[in-house]
Amino acid sequence: MEMNKQNWPEKYDIAKLVTIQEDIQKIMSGDKTSVRRNDRYADPGDSVELNGHTVKVEDVYPQKLGEVTEEDAQQEGYENLKEYKQGITRIHGEQVWNPDLIVWVHILKPVQH
Repeated sequence: MEMNKQNWPEKYDIAKLVTIQEDIQKIMSGDKTSVRRNDRYADPGDSVELNGHTVKVEDVYPQKLGEVTEEDAQQEGYENLKEYKQGITRIHGEQVWNPDLIVWVHILKPVQH
């Protein structure tokens, strides 16, 4: 899905991109390399501190929930797409899984000190 970057919405506070401790641990161990959110929290090149570790945002782009693949779900730290969908609906409720909903994909990489 292409979207002109000039039309991108304002970004939210990057410190709120990842707040669940289990997700932070998965990012630090390399088991989670992407975060999909309803809003944009970063631009490529931005960084955030998670539990005292710097994590760099490698890429940011919009994606429809219905276009999330098995590989995308694994990058989110889940075994498969079914588990990812269950995780999202457990947190946000069944109504959140709308295939046409645009989410913002944030590709993350821990920075080694």
